[in-house]
Amino acid sequence: MSIRDKLDISAYLVVGPENTLGRPVKDIIADAIRAGFTCLQIRSKVASARELIALCGEAADVLRAAGKQDDVALLVDDRLDVVLAARAQGIKVDGIHVGQSDIPTDVCRHLLGPDSIVGLSARTDELLDYVQHTDTSDIDYFGAGPLHETATKPDCGLDKNGHVITRSFAELTELHRVSPIPVVVGGGVKARDLPELKATGVEGFFVVSAVAGADNPYEAARKLVDLWRA
Repeated sequence: MSIRDKLDISAYLVVGPENTLGRPVKDIIADAIRAGFTCLQIRSKVASARELIALCGEAADVLRAAGKQDDVALLVDDRLDVVLAARAQGIKVDGIHVGQSDIPTDVCRHLLGPDSIVGLSARTDELLDYVQHTDTSDIDYFGAGPLHETATKPDCGLDKNGHVITRSFAELTELHRVSPIPVVVGGGVKARDLPELKATGVEGFFVVSAVAGADNPYEAARKLVDLWRA
């Protein structure tokens, strides 16, 4: 069974060097994995390709040391070149997450193969209609949000006029109902949001600063996982 077949997006960490308050990315990842996070995405708009490949290697080492390399998916945001280069160096990267303006999902699927994971950020405008009618044959999950405005990704959830569209729990309940594939929700998600978010039926939450920017990343991650599982 491939990791794609048992993909778990319930507790999903997105992290890069700009998010960790100067602490090593691998240490944040180790804390999150130890706390029970189930999916990991390397994302950075400032790191070079070589830095991203090195981060993939460090993340893969953390997963292997924890015995989680076949259970916790390691994905890269946007950079198909980084995924392919990391794999060429023997690093186990399980797939990619792309946005609406990134490389098309069918191209990702073609180049990464049938056992890889491909996630897609759902369209902000006309969200429900888009999710119902888009071709999901190459996609494993939708990323949706933001739940709140977030400084981590200020361009997240913009409409055609550049205004931020946040998502209500009622909208997310409907999104879960109509989506043919799993949905993970993020964008300013805090611990206090998780009971209501879980009640919408979506398959998971993703966070950046709630763990990577916390004073104690392990304790913050543990609290999030415990709340979700409860």
